Amino acid sequence: MTTIDLPSASELRTLAEQSNAWPFEQARALVNRLKKHPKDEVLFETGYGPSGLPHIGTFGEVARTTMVRHAFRVLTDDKIKTKLLAFSDDMDGLRKVPDNVPNKELLEKNLGKSLTSVPDPFGTHDSFGAHNNARLRAFLDTFGFDYEFASATEYYKSGRFDATLLKVLERLEKVMAIMLPSLREERAASYSPFLPICPRTGVVLQVPIVAHDVKAGTISYDDPETNERITVPVTGGHCKLQWKPDWAMRWTALGVDYEMAGKDLIDSVKLSGKIAQAIGGTPPEGFNYELFLDDKGQKISKSKGNGLTIEEWLRYASPESLSLFMYREPKAAKRLYFDVIPRNVDEYQQFLNGYARQDLEQRLANPVWHIHFGNPPQADMPVTFQLLLTLVSSSNAENADTLWGFIGRYRPGVTPQSHPKLDAMVGYAINYYRDFVAPTKVFRDPTDAERAALQDLRDALSQLPADATAEAIQDVVYEIGRREPFLDHKKTAKDGKPGVSLDWFNMLYQVLLGQEKGPRFGSFVAVYGVGNAVSMIDGALARSA
Repeated sequence: MTTIDLPSASELRTLAEQSNAWPFEQARALVNRLKKHPKDEVLFETGYGPSGLPHIGTFGEVARTTMVRHAFRVLTDDKIKTKLLAFSDDMDGLRKVPDNVPNKELLEKNLGKSLTSVPDPFGTHDSFGAHNNARLRAFLDTFGFDYEFASATEYYKSGRFDATLLKVLERLEKVMAIMLPSLREERAASYSPFLPICPRTGVVLQVPIVAHDVKAGTISYDDPETNERITVPVTGGHCKLQWKPDWAMRWTALGVDYEMAGKDLIDSVKLSGKIAQAIGGTPPEGFNYELFLDDKGQKISKSKGNGLTIEEWLRYASPESLSLFMYREPKAAKRLYFDVIPRNVDEYQQFLNGYARQDLEQRLANPVWHIHFGNPPQADMPVTFQLLLTLVSSSNAENADTLWGFIGRYRPGVTPQSHPKLDAMVGYAINYYRDFVAPTKVFRDPTDAERAALQDLRDALSQLPADATAEAIQDVVYEIGRREPFLDHKKTAKDGKPGVSLDWFNMLYQVLLGQEKGPRFGSFVAVYGVGNAVSMIDGALARSA
């Protein structure tokens, strides 16, 4: 087994300073920021709105920010302290009932209250906000993220934001001048950056502020139900800020140096940046990533529950495959649905397999370097996820033992004990097959030309020894496919013979397995068994006779 030598810090830094990998590009901007604004500790932040259950987009922001944080540590030889703050806006008012929660009537009765004051519809925590915060932390912990969790409710009520809240009050006219041009006329007429928490009902009120007193640190409003004039301090959790001023206040109060956000928040980032400057702060570095889309091309949403949940991805694939999905092309919109999982599982293994053969410069551009923070594990996955899916499909396997029987014959000595990650992948493949492949299997009948080709393939395979290699089987499959209508006249094989189109291989999976695509057919037959493959072809021919 190849040993991967770890480079020295100076070697890493030298190449990292030139690397085109996006985490290094982001980290270099942060290094330049420090030259202008030196400090002893750099603060990375991610935000979470716990009005709905955590989704993969939430995880993606933490994963990507962590990659930038690690890249920054490489560029600075880890001589500057860093911290990642996962901040939950759990003091926001619950504006609508999410679609994917139980006991909706309980939430309906508490609309408008801070999320940490709304009862938990799941009945497991003190509040709905606490429940969703716990779900987020539990998942982040499974990945081993190094982060500190922060609650807006706790920070507001403890007084940690008081000094900056008073600064917002002091410079209220500047803040309003920034916000009002961005609002519709009707909204602007009653807008205030301060949202008082009603002492009578606990509702986060969106009401006009009729007076403010900078010296006393208070605002006044008219209770919308009683018409009574109410005066409350802006400090101590008696008020919270509208979210754009809140974002700016948080950046300023905590000294946030880096925070990324979705493309839909570009204008919000700009406004919050201006507000931060107006109250004496410096906006953080960061970039705007593209949004995740569901199977219909719609933006995924915590409240709608569309797209994939965190738990769903981990039912069908490894955490590393999810990290790869997050690493790649962060500024490109991507479908986040079940059909993206197999490709990400296998491409992760491909990147890991290639890592040991790469020089240091190439490794820094390899996603697995960033996924594993500079120390990827050794590659040791003898079969692909796509091959496992095809094995399950061909054998109708409902348990891991059946699959391991195939694997053990194909790779003697490979066992669940010797390859625990492969054992986990076997479980993922069975789950994925049951939920997505089996319900959609449709066998098509072969045409007359395809029947003839299948018969010839059956006869050729039956002449091979039981222990024929995947390469030998693949050669036979290619040779049988060199006929119309499967010839690809634009391609020429290494031996000078005509190429074979993908239609030949797609036909094999459509007719034999009832699926559109599959792994390399020779590898599949080598694992499944030549005799089993011959029987499969016999069955397809008989079924379509």
